[in-house]
Amino acid sequence: MASAAIFSSLRRRRSPSLEAFLAPVDLSGVALVQTLASISTEIVSCFSGVRFSFQRRNARSLIRKIEIFVVLFEFLSDSNWGSRRSSDNSSSSTALLCLKELYLLLYRSKILVDYCAQSSKLWLLLQNPSISGYFHDLNQEVSTLLDVFPVNDLDLSDDIREQIELLQKQSRKSRLYIDKNDESLRETFYSFLDRFQNGEIPNPVDLRSFFVEKLMIKDPKSCRNEIEFLEEQIVNHDGDLEPTGSVINGFVAITRYCRFLIFGFEEDGLEWRIENPKKPRKGFVAQEIGDTFITVPKDFVCPISLDLMTDPVIISTGQTYDRSSIARWIEEGHCTCPKTGQMLMDSRIVPNRALKNLIVQWCVASGISCESEFTDSPSEGFASALPTKAAVEANKATVSILIQYLADGSEAAQTVAAREIRLLAKTGKENRAFIAEAGAIPHLRRLLKSESAVAQENSVTAMLNLSIYEKNKSLIMEEDDCLESIVSVLVSGLTVEAQENAAATLFSLSAVHEYKKRIAIVDQCVEALALLLQNGTSRGKKDAVTALYNLSTHPDNCSRMIEGGGVSSLVGALKNEGVAEEAAGALALLVRQSLGAEAIGKEDSAVAGLMGMMRCGTPRGKENAVAALLELCRSGGAAVAEKVLRAPAIAGLLQTLLFTGTKRARRKAASLARVFQRRENAAMRSGVYGFVGNANGDRDGGFANDVSVPISISISVPVL
Repeated sequence: MASAAIFSSLRRRRSPSLEAFLAPVDLSGVALVQTLASISTEIVSCFSGVRFSFQRRNARSLIRKIEIFVVLFEFLSDSNWGSRRSSDNSSSSTALLCLKELYLLLYRSKILVDYCAQSSKLWLLLQNPSISGYFHDLNQEVSTLLDVFPVNDLDLSDDIREQIELLQKQSRKSRLYIDKNDESLRETFYSFLDRFQNGEIPNPVDLRSFFVEKLMIKDPKSCRNEIEFLEEQIVNHDGDLEPTGSVINGFVAITRYCRFLIFGFEEDGLEWRIENPKKPRKGFVAQEIGDTFITVPKDFVCPISLDLMTDPVIISTGQTYDRSSIARWIEEGHCTCPKTGQMLMDSRIVPNRALKNLIVQWCVASGISCESEFTDSPSEGFASALPTKAAVEANKATVSILIQYLADGSEAAQTVAAREIRLLAKTGKENRAFIAEAGAIPHLRRLLKSESAVAQENSVTAMLNLSIYEKNKSLIMEEDDCLESIVSVLVSGLTVEAQENAAATLFSLSAVHEYKKRIAIVDQCVEALALLLQNGTSRGKKDAVTALYNLSTHPDNCSRMIEGGGVSSLVGALKNEGVAEEAAGALALLVRQSLGAEAIGKEDSAVAGLMGMMRCGTPRGKENAVAALLELCRSGGAAVAEKVLRAPAIAGLLQTLLFTGTKRARRKAASLARVFQRRENAAMRSGVYGFVGNANGDRDGGFANDVSVPISISISVPVL
């Protein structure tokens, strides 16, 4: 009998429950018969009136077989078969085994029929041969079961015996049935893919006939549901299904094109929703965490997606990311580590199995379902869904329609078009390239000033997605008033999400060095980023601090960062675990200039915040903190250096960093220890226990009334 694993390739979110694979060992006699009667009756009542889009003949044939089993089970139940059978009767034992096998068959039948009733039309069409095979396998198993079923030993009535025998004969004659009309439609769908693959756009009349008349997809909402279902299959792809993820991606692109070609920009009720900024942006696991208010350990969160990692991998710099996020980063053409900025020696990624096991254990301990998120397969859905030429050409055709409506459509149509461009620009450098080339940026810039919250949010998010592609950064920066419009959304956007995405757009644009100064001098830019860092959501603070970090790398922006409150907000952010590392990094850059060192030194909580980062921060955060403290001692003046020296835990923290810190952290810690020792020696030579001299050890004054804390730190560390 074929294994129940034939269903393993069906949609994961509709995977069968454990009871579908285990015979009911605790059921026997009357209880087993009653259970079988209940299951079979449920299947018949739920699906006998369903109008199946595909697999009509196979589904109805299976349901008719189950109807006969309903009659059998009801007869056995009414006659109390289980209570009358003798325990040593071999035929009764055979019957019991057969009934337990029927339990499995019925559950698998229910799963398959329900799958055909609930799945999208396009997906059923693409899977037509495979699903027909599943029905045939079930028929074969029913035939095998009936061949050994002891009909003559169950005291059945004549009419029921005749029905069972007739079913037995029919099952033996059963053959694989694949509907010719369904196969013809499937071939037509593939022909559209072939035309796009060859650079041709199919006849609109043929497309309308296929979607509206043949598939009965008659409104934009139904079309969108088909698209979302197919996209889900790409995410949940096992790697052993046909068609491949890249081919499914092509069908998604064709369906999206037809959605606008056939139905235009009719409102389907989905375009007008503003996303809840508190809702996690990605992942079923993240949604569960958000719903139950569970704090995810920082080490389990991907630095790129800010979501719980489901498949952590290590890249050449030693940093860990979620596989899908870093694969997308590399595919977009980046050659640096997102977190450290180091050049990648190669694009190889190594599974971090130890961390993955810890995440699984944490999910189990926290009561979070992660079974569907973690797989042992090394293949990734994203890798198998890289765009084909057909997908690119279909998306180009869609973009041409969207741009037209962005240019001269109604306000409602422009909002829908901006949303679709936002979604198209979300993945793939090819999409981002041709969307910008088609002229979307000027129209999106105009929508940034829209009084519609949805239009503004979609346009700024589309701009963010487009800016990820390097060549688009210059197009955005060169577009008249575009940068100022993005900053305007950051300052007074109509939704929190729009403000956050404006900050993220500025971060993306500031990756180009020559743009950093241009961005910083825009009126209210630094002020708005500082305010977002202080009062924004967790995601908003992350967007703001990364933008401020990038701006801090340009030496000409130091005064602007001070005037706009950037320095104060960065110092305050040292207390926030989610953004402290980036804040310390920005301060370490600003403190290199005397103006920045002076401003940071005047912040009351600066030294305490950096000390706290040295104590409890990440390795990178500790490195940034000790670097900032070193520069403060060198350039911040005597009072600031004294404040660092007087910190009661400084000796122990430096000692720890000298042995456990990163290479750069150990170098900075050793340098800071030398500064302290020089100052202590100078104080002892002057006969004063106190702070003497400036940061470089020059004697320019002392504090006779102050008592210093003697510091003895071994700095005999290896030369790095």
